[in-house]
Parts: sequence; structure tokens; C-alpha cells
Amino acid sequence: MGCTLSTTFRSRITARLGRTYLARIQRHGLGSSTVRLLPEDLLMLLRRDGLDPVRRVAATRAKAPVSRVSLPFGMDAWVVTGYEESKAVLGSADGFSTDFAHLAGNAGIGAEQSPGGLGFSDPPVHTRLRRILTPEFTMRRLRRLTPRIEAIVEERLDAMAAAPGPVDLVHAFALPVPSLTICELLGVPYGDREDFQRLAMDRFDLFGGTSAPFGAMSASLDYFRGVVRAQRRSPGDGLLGMIVREHGDSVDDEELAGLADGVLTGGFETTASTIALGSLVLLRNPEVAERLRSDETAAAPFVEEVLRYVSAVQTAFPRFARRDIEIAGVTIPAGDMVLCSLSGANRDPSYVTDDGGFDPGRTTPAGHLAFGHGIHRCIGAELARMELRVAFPALARRFPAMRLAVRPQDLAFRKLSIVYGVESLPVLPGRSAGGVPRATAS
Repeated sequence: MGCTLSTTFRSRITARLGRTYLARIQRHGLGSSTVRLLPEDLLMLLRRDGLDPVRRVAATRAKAPVSRVSLPFGMDAWVVTGYEESKAVLGSADGFSTDFAHLAGNAGIGAEQSPGGLGFSDPPVHTRLRRILTPEFTMRRLRRLTPRIEAIVEERLDAMAAAPGPVDLVHAFALPVPSLTICELLGVPYGDREDFQRLAMDRFDLFGGTSAPFGAMSASLDYFRGVVRAQRRSPGDGLLGMIVREHGDSVDDEELAGLADGVLTGGFETTASTIALGSLVLLRNPEVAERLRSDETAAAPFVEEVLRYVSAVQTAFPRFARRDIEIAGVTIPAGDMVLCSLSGANRDPSYVTDDGGFDPGRTTPAGHLAFGHGIHRCIGAELARMELRVAFPALARRFPAMRLAVRPQDLAFRKLSIVYGVESLPVLPGRSAGGVPRATAS
């Protein structure tokens, strides 16, 4: 009896300490003191060595593609680094949950802070919401955005060509292209593009303290509630207006704000990072840039290889086991958290036959996990592809002599992030092929 009571008491204390620890992260972000408490087997999912996953990911995958990680205060999580194993987890909606309530309960976060949308919901709620959004993301409807995407890209290239001295490609090109595209898609004011960038980026800043990530979610939802109210009064031609006209009050304001927030989250920062990192790939591979300039069919395979190679979204949303479930011969207990390394899975030798490095001649195998897998696969995948297929060839054509304005070793990559990226990418575009002369850099 005494032993049983002692074990129960110890379990309660451990759970309480764990909740306190997670709540501290929510309030203050991942400061250096907090990071020191986390095991490297977890942090490796959020680190990179340049454009490559850290070596520990490959070593872990070779040893155990599904491995348990002990978190502070006796909590356990599971790290999945293999391709087939990640597909098994991400593809099992009945075996794993992404419901926000799991995170809220563990971190002491109120349910009112739920971001809603698709990423943090389970069927049947997820099924109903995705059914509403899916028609808006068919290629037929997305094609209406093609002229606007092309115009946005050209406008940003014109601005780069007119700027004196080195240009930061991240802020001049990679960020504005998806930001303005999403403004167009959702039908929100063009003047709000700065807020879009700030709200989307804050939630991926793990060192941001009270503004990130849940604070950024709340701010974003507050903003979209206002947009939704405006669309209710006068539905526009964008996605929100279409949903209001076609579904009326069957989608309430909170659901619609959550859907808009999910589009922003999934479509802005991830695409911006892929544009920036893919541009760096072009700078390192001038023969590929030349191919994009001369061969219109080269864009699609280049985009797929870049998506797989850079895997901007490093880790999928956390999953929680609904029951004891076996993955690759390993039993994951009910309630445990599971984290899938998308960057690790996309480099798995069982999926790609070499070390997974960038190969301009590679025909990327179907099924890369850059957009996830299963019912939570990114609904905006085709929109992202459209943007990338326009952006990369246009950049290569406009600035055939573009080069880095700093030493490669001086580039600052994000040190610990869910969405990987480079903080800035200073370039010397050179003379614009469109005829706009470039000022000489001093």
C-alpha cells in the first residue's frame, strides 16, 4: 500500500511539474535556460547544418526510425525520422490526434486560445471544414490567381532592379510574394501585408517570449475576426467572401477566422522560406539557373526537388496517440506525443537512393513529405507550387548574373525553428535582363 501511494504521489508531482514546465515555455518562449533542459534527440528536429539536417538525424534514423525521447519531469515523447514510419503516423487519423486540446491541457492554455482551422482539429470537425475549403483550392479556382502571382513577382523584381547596392532577397522578394498572394486569395486589404508577415512569423519564433507562438495565434485570430465581420457585411471575391456566399451561417465567425488563420500560417512563412532557400540553391548551382532560363519544362521538376531537399517545415504538427499503437514494431502508448521529422524523412535512403542532397538531375520520387501526408496534408500545396514555379524562373531570367553579396559562411540561418529559413540573403542582382541598369555596389 505504501509503495502504491508513493508511486501515485510521485506520478502526480511529475505531471504537475511537467505542466508547469510547458506553461513556462508558453509564457516566456524557449530561452537558453529552457533549451538546456531539452534533450538533443528532440532539439535535433529543429536544427540544421546549412541546408542539411544535422547528422544526428540520420544516425538516429539508421538506429531506430521510431525512438522514445525522455523529456523533463519524466514525460515521454516519440521522434519519428524514417520515411515510411512518418507516413504511417501522418496517415493514421484514427490512430493519432492533432486536436489542440492535447496541447492546451498539457501547457495550461485555455481552450479560447485554440487557433482552430484544419491543423489542430480531428474528424468530424476537420472533415467538415476541409470539405468547405477544398473547392477553393482546386486548380480551376486557383488559376484565377495566376495573372496576379505573375504581376506580384514582376513588381518585386522591378523593385530589386531599381534598388541601389546589395538587396536582401528575403525581404525584397521571398516574403512579399506569398504575403501579397495570400492577401489576394483571402480577399483582405492590400495594406495589411505588413501585419500578415509579422503575425505569421511570430508564431514560429520559439525564442519570442509572450508574443510567440500562442500570443501570435491570438493576435492573428483577433485580426481575422475583424476581417470576417467585414466579409459578412459585404462578401468580396476572395476565399472568405466565397465561403460566406456559399455557406452562410453554417460556418460561424470563429471557424471562418480559424480557417483564414490556417491559410496564413500554412501558406506564408513556409512558401517564403522555400523561395529564399531555393534561391540560395540557384546561386550555388548556376547551371540549374541557366536551365530555368532556357527550358520552360525545367521549373516543375526543380520545384519538386527543392521542396524535398529544403523541407522548410522541419517537423509536422504534434500527434497524440489515441490508443496504444504500433509503428514499425514499436508500441507507442496512448496519450504520448509523436513528432515526425519531415526533413529527416525526405532524406531517408529508403525513399531517395543517395544521401538525399540536392541533385539537379534527379526525378524526385512521388510522395515527398514537404507538404505532410494524410488528412492533414497541406491544402494549399498546389498554390505554393504555382508561386514557386513562377518565382524561380522569373528570378533566374531577370538576373542572370546574380550572386551573393556576402561570404556563404556569413549567412545567418535560423538556429532552432519549426519552419527553417535564412534570416537574410544579401545579393548583388547584377544588370537586369529586363533592361533596368543596376547601380554599382560600393
